Amino acid sequence: MCHNFGSSVIGFCSIVMFAFLGSTAIFACFTGAALLAKRREYLFLGGILSSVISMMLMMQFGSMFVGRGAFMFNVELYLGLAVFVGYVLFDTQMIIERASLGDYDYIKHTLDLFMDFVAIFVRILVIMTKNANERERKDRERRRRRD
Repeated sequence: MCHNFGSSVIGFCSIVMFAFLGSTAIFACFTGAALLAKRREYLFLGGILSSVISMMLMMQFGSMFVGRGAFMFNVELYLGLAVFVGYVLFDTQMIIERASLGDYDYIKHTLDLFMDFVAIFVRILVIMTKNANERERKDRERRRRRD
């Protein structure tokens, strides 16, 4: 029993580490893309991302009345990941634009990017945990059928 508990803790720690590294890689790549892009190239994303967030909110309200299945959960999870990756692009370019206009509030800018990073990290962590649980369930079923 302890061995089983220890392996699950190690498994969870590796999932957290891989989720953190994956979030860092995604964040670095999309921040780099925003930094290397032409000025104001991704600022159009603000309206689109806000609309998608509003649509996801309406889906949340609708699911209170209709019910929420696994499909809706997956849509919200993956769509939320895509939205916050887009927000990394948008927020980075907004910070550049604000700085060019004289707004050097680095604490607010850091918090904007930190919130994007945390949102990406949480979604990747949920995806990886869900996939690990499904893989473990399939392995148990395979062993049960074999025995």
